[in-house]
Amino acid sequence: MKKQEYILFIKQLKEAILGSRYIAAKLVNKEQLILYYQIGKLLSEKIESEGWGAKVLDTISNDLQTSLPGLRGFSRSNLANMKQFYSYYSSFEIIQLPTGQINKTKQKSVIIQSPTGQFVSDTARVSKDVTSKKTVVFPNGFFEDFLSVSFTHHTTILQKTNSIEEKIFYIQSAVKNQWTVTILEYQIESNYFKKQTKLSNNFKKTLPKNYHQKAMLSFKDSYLLDYINIKDPENPDEREIEDGIIKNLRQFILSLGKEFAFMGNQFRLVHADKERFVDLLFFHRGLRCLIAIDIKRGEFEPEYAGKMNYYLGLLNKYVKLKDENPSIGIVLCKEKNDSTVEFSIADMDKPIGVSKYKLMHDVPKKLKKYLPSADDLITVMQEPETIYQRLTSNHEQ
Repeated sequence: MKKQEYILFIKQLKEAILGSRYIAAKLVNKEQLILYYQIGKLLSEKIESEGWGAKVLDTISNDLQTSLPGLRGFSRSNLANMKQFYSYYSSFEIIQLPTGQINKTKQKSVIIQSPTGQFVSDTARVSKDVTSKKTVVFPNGFFEDFLSVSFTHHTTILQKTNSIEEKIFYIQSAVKNQWTVTILEYQIESNYFKKQTKLSNNFKKTLPKNYHQKAMLSFKDSYLLDYINIKDPENPDEREIEDGIIKNLRQFILSLGKEFAFMGNQFRLVHADKERFVDLLFFHRGLRCLIAIDIKRGEFEPEYAGKMNYYLGLLNKYVKLKDENPSIGIVLCKEKNDSTVEFSIADMDKPIGVSKYKLMHDVPKKLKKYLPSADDLITVMQEPETIYQRLTSNHEQ
């Protein structure tokens, strides 16, 4: 048994198992959400038509569990959540973006066959009878995302957010970044929806029109580095932060997003017989470009933008491939003044953004309860290397 072949084989099995589990889980989740929406509809209509009080949910829950012993998920509180789930989303008249509209001659068959179409159709039909219905244009692919997150995710978003725009954002972000409910709660409490639109940058000026918005959504205004141990948190050392990121690289990549691929730290660039080093270099698969990150210990200074602009020029000349997009730079500082940042990067010809980092001691106490441990962040199957060592050890015995 060759070690590398075995490890590759285990990886193939792992991918097949995880892929199958993911597809099965998505199908089950879709059916559950459609069921909960329909139950919410029945509850709302019956309670309204009969004039029943709020306590009737206790009776309904008890009777259901008596009739179906072992039934789970139909507690009084969960029935109330189903009712809220239906009441909120049935109040909208659903309109898709033009590119996502279904051909009218094919619409009926598509809706019958698709769980997503079934949900959209039911919601749209019911909303016609709601006198206070609100019109909203849902982005393309939204209902696939909608049916991909759990009911607990939906309940959290319904109860902790206000506008429909905010709900759409957190649903799509939860799917894209594979957030657990705990991470979702943290992102909502830390006001990620508003912060993600505040990244100081010059992307609109320096990137193509159809590209800068996607770049905007790929970066955050603030990154949490709670897993790094700093000797002096009030005055952190840049190399200490970089070393902490490298030691906890998987956690850092998870905080960046799933489309980032690590290329190296202290990435060497040579021009005019002089060496320059980029603190962290990544490649973003979705944007198809190099991402340079420069770490700074204190508050943003204007000269940081000039240095990053120079780095990006070197990356575009010596490292970027012909079919890749222009490189993007992110200056990661402990503090920043948005006005200073905007003035500093306004005349730069390379795309630059400035974000902040937060260490554990910077996080408000009320948010610390939501922070996941390293084990919570990385839940993967046992590494093939470990399996191989155990198997060969048993074989030798």
